[in-house]
Amino acid sequence: MSTRRRLIAVVVLVPVLAALALWAFAWPAARTAPRDLPLGVAGPAAATAQVERQLARHEGAFEIHRYADEAAARDAVEDRSVYGAIVVTPGGTELLTASAGSPVVAQLLQQQAAAMGTEVRTVDVVPAPADDPRGAALTSSVLPLALAGIAGGAVVTLLGLRGTRAVAALVASAALVGLAAAAVAHSWLGVVDGNWWAEAGVFSLATLAVGAAVAGLAALIGTPGIGITAGVMMLLGNPFSGAASAPEMLPQPVGAIGQWLPPGAGASALRSTAFFDGAAATGPVLTLTWWAALGLGAVVLGALLKSRTESEPAAERELASVS
Repeated sequence: MSTRRRLIAVVVLVPVLAALALWAFAWPAARTAPRDLPLGVAGPAAATAQVERQLARHEGAFEIHRYADEAAARDAVEDRSVYGAIVVTPGGTELLTASAGSPVVAQLLQQQAAAMGTEVRTVDVVPAPADDPRGAALTSSVLPLALAGIAGGAVVTLLGLRGTRAVAALVASAALVGLAAAAVAHSWLGVVDGNWWAEAGVFSLATLAVGAAVAGLAALIGTPGIGITAGVMMLLGNPFSGAASAPEMLPQPVGAIGQWLPPGAGASALRSTAFFDGAAATGPVLTLTWWAALGLGAVVLGALLKSRTESEPAAERELASVS
């Protein structure tokens, strides 16, 4: 390619990438609003009917789950089946929230309850940690873990590690990242307060899922795989993760796509592990496991294919020398 063509390519490509990045990060944030947000309603049918009618005015905003009483609604919040619940009792109306699950959603539900025109008492069933009441630190962990995974996959590829050596390097580096992240987030900052080893495991698995994807695609198609996978994780995985609010607060299908990518699945798994005793963590953990397994499998497959490719010319040369 001539120098002039390269210059034109750079001049055109940079604005396109900038526009894509701006769209990926700004558009979901600008369109944040509840979309089928799971919300519980509990109490006598006659009393809750009015509450449901008021919620129905916001068409498509809430997905209503009905519970018999406050205890059942509280259990649903703690199990992450719903983000909160409105409970109607003879003594008045009560709003159950879980700011640890999403401070943004908890605040939204409080505003919604206040708009009903009646006095509502708010109970934070699963509060966010005192050192991170707005969830900012947990949200900020998404990008460093993605970067650590990208860096691990890129270094393994550029160093020329293949097969089992590459797998061992990816797993070991991810494990160390998980231990370091848990030490910082749990032991030092105190922004997560669940089981220390479970949190370290989630940090490690989230890092490995990204790193294995980067190294796996690079093993199959070469070094461009690093840029492709890194671009997907940074331009889609990070802004689509819903870590700053909730997947149901993002435009669809953005919220769903984000949960199928490691950054979103990692954020959801970490919330469940850190604050809800692992409730609703199975799906995100399985997503991360599939990414890690497929990526590591691609690393091994790429090494086998490359070894076969390299062995064929050697065999041909040997036959030619014999003949």
